[in-house]
Amino acid sequence: MKPPSGPEEARRQASDISVFASSCTLHGLGHVFGPGSLTPRRGLWAVAMLLSMAAFLYQVAERVRYYGEFHHETALDERESPQLTFPAITLCNINPLRRSRLTPNDLHWAGPTLLGLEPSEHAAFLRALGQPPTPPGFMPSPTFDMARLYARAGHTLEDMLLDCRYRGQPCGPENFTAIFTRMGQCYTFNSGTDGAELLTTPKGGTGNGLEVMLDVQQDEYLPVWKDTEETPFEVGIRVQIHSQEEPPTIDQLGFGAAPGYQIFVSCQQQQLSFLPPPWGDCNSASLDPDFEPEPSGPLGPPSPSPGPSPPYSLMGCRLACETRYVARKCGCRMMHMPGGAPVCTPQQYKDCANPTLDAMLRKDACVCPNPCAITRYAKELSMVRMPSRASARYLARKYNRSEAYIAENVLVLDIFFEALNYETVEQKKAYEVSELLGDIGGQMGLFIGASLLTILEILDYLCEVFLDRVLGYFWKRKRSQRNSSTNLASHPSLCRHQDSFRLPSHLLPRHTALDPVSVFRAEP
Repeated sequence: MKPPSGPEEARRQASDISVFASSCTLHGLGHVFGPGSLTPRRGLWAVAMLLSMAAFLYQVAERVRYYGEFHHETALDERESPQLTFPAITLCNINPLRRSRLTPNDLHWAGPTLLGLEPSEHAAFLRALGQPPTPPGFMPSPTFDMARLYARAGHTLEDMLLDCRYRGQPCGPENFTAIFTRMGQCYTFNSGTDGAELLTTPKGGTGNGLEVMLDVQQDEYLPVWKDTEETPFEVGIRVQIHSQEEPPTIDQLGFGAAPGYQIFVSCQQQQLSFLPPPWGDCNSASLDPDFEPEPSGPLGPPSPSPGPSPPYSLMGCRLACETRYVARKCGCRMMHMPGGAPVCTPQQYKDCANPTLDAMLRKDACVCPNPCAITRYAKELSMVRMPSRASARYLARKYNRSEAYIAENVLVLDIFFEALNYETVEQKKAYEVSELLGDIGGQMGLFIGASLLTILEILDYLCEVFLDRVLGYFWKRKRSQRNSSTNLASHPSLCRHQDSFRLPSHLLPRHTALDPVSVFRAEP
């Protein structure tokens, strides 16, 4: 039989393991599958290759497992900027309501809630306020709005703000935005609401930020009638420095400023970046504060708001969660809470809203992930006494007050950036896909001396084996069947035998044709 030649012989050589091993870039393969019989040297090379392959696969599995754990690392850096956006500054008077603005109707509705007053104590409390007693035939209003009470009886910025300057330029109440918090009506500077342009500063240090002189109006403070949870014993202003995307939680995060002092607040901006799952747990989807009648879970799933939702923030998420919880338990919301639920009445405040919110805060029922980007401000406070003896008379004459009143009621707040640099705290992926591929390539080169092209060589060899061993088997079988049929049809002896078996016509038997009718008529 003639040996195969041409393409078939080339394919057979390409699928030969010894031929492939002699030309493959995989180290050691030529020593294992080279020509010749099995020798101890070849066995040692085979053991060495198996051990190297096992070590390589172990390292690859370890690297893949480490990548699947999605580790992250935190990088701290300090950067400079030609200018910085000035933060939002929220101010609240510690006293929520002015005594001169309270009416008998306010005491009837809000006295038990805010002051712990019983109806029989209204007359004595009015006398303590310096107001006449309730007139005979007094009839309370059929309804009462807590938000309107705080807007009407709370301290107004026009009365408290004695002087305001931003970067040396005068400012006024029109630069502040009124906002409700749990402390009542407060005011935010540089809030950025209603599309207002945010203020920036190109310099750091005193005189390049916000400087305000405030009158706390101690003579308008409510007398302490009973010791309740809402009773304030201190005097002054609560201040919170926060970003424009974050709602103020001044009752929890605000710091105090006392009258008779000038407080210097040096700030430094900090920008924090967190990773989303699976590397971290940050979130950027806002939570709808409006509650649902039949929620599916303990606090219900977050549902999208019909309008544009504010940027996600940690405090905004907690506030929305608290709103949903209080609205579900009490059927109303507190005045500082967002959403479309009705504002609670004073009785609902006392019986349901305040106890529900306090219980919720104690057990920390809201689970809010960190936002993916946070801007916060580190603060350093220092203070000096004011006014000095040299300035007391001047200030008293300027604001038409006594020197004692200036010392007991006036404070100065100076907020500025320490320098035009900011800190960045950024979470980064500790192990990227490129690093995983690099480690696998390094382990591959170290243990088995292979590369990506070596893998392509092995795949090419497997294709040649498939073509030669599998498809070649079917090609040979089909070719052999075709050759058998061709040989059978063209053999000369078979043709001669076919002709010899033909009989002459005179030797074939002859039969007379019978009529079918005569057959049936024949007698037996």
